[in-house]
Amino acid sequence: MSYYSGCLDSHKPHFLEACFLCRKTLGRNSDIYMYRGNTPFCSKECRQEQIEIDQSTEKKSWKMSSSSSRSIRKTDPKDSTPNKDVRSGTVAVA
Repeated sequence: MSYYSGCLDSHKPHFLEACFLCRKTLGRNSDIYMYRGNTPFCSKECRQEQIEIDQSTEKKSWKMSSSSSRSIRKTDPKDSTPNKDVRSGTVAVA
């Protein structure tokens, strides 16, 4: 028996109704494999595939952000000024 809320169109599926990756319906008496808190999977294989997808995405994102920050540093006009005077020494403040 299900609870009638008064509006059939407002039914939002519960997050444990289907596998996040393959959308297979999760059975009531079957194991559910969780990842990152509240992401359900029907099998260890689906969960592992999602982990690998996430790791690949994170690596690409990290590489892109690291290469863009390097190119920004290379083209910084303040750093491209030739013959900079650099002073080194000790400063004492009383």
